[in-house]
Amino acid sequence: MKINLNNRDEILDLELKQITIQQLLDYKKFSFPRLIVRVNDKLVKKENYELTFIKDGDKVDIIHMISGG
Repeated sequence: MKINLNNRDEILDLELKQITIQQLLDYKKFSFPRLIVRVNDKLVKKENYELTFIKDGDKVDIIHMISGG
C-alpha cells in the first residue's frame, strides 16, 4: 500500500488494501498521547480512529501536539 504520510511517500509493507488509522498508528509506533490526524485534509476524531480506513493513495497527516511553559 502506498500513501503520503506527513508529506512523504511511504510504502507500507502490508497485504491489506486498507487499514484503520489505529492500525497505522500501531504499525508506525506512534504512541504520543496528543495527536491530530487528517486523512485527505479531513480531521478525524480520536474516537473514530478504529472506524476510519486509509486506502492506497490517501494523504495522511499525523501531527504530535506538544505543550510547554
